[in-house]
Amino acid sequence: MGFLDKAKQAAEQAASQAKEGVADVQTKRSLSQAYTELGEETYQLIESGAISHAQLEAQAEKIRTLKAAEGEPAMAGAAAGASTTKSTEPPASNQPPAMPS
Repeated sequence: MGFLDKAKQAAEQAASQAKEGVADVQTKRSLSQAYTELGEETYQLIESGAISHAQLEAQAEKIRTLKAAEGEPAMAGAAAGASTTKSTEPPASNQPPAMPS
């Protein structure tokens, strides 16, 4: 096997590994987006009164506090849930997406 053949084989292996890495990153990003959407939907269900659980309340309160600091009115019960439109896009951020552990 000549030098060029070895170099070509090494380049093909590197390309294959890069493709696998890209696929992993895309999967993790999709998973992160799914968690975000689940969290947003859960928060809306908590605020509308459709679900209630003590373990969820601390995070819901944190979101209420952050929304208040941002100047966004918190949802108030089922009436707000009916008038709230669900956005498919997450809010703009200059931070990379959180990676699930």
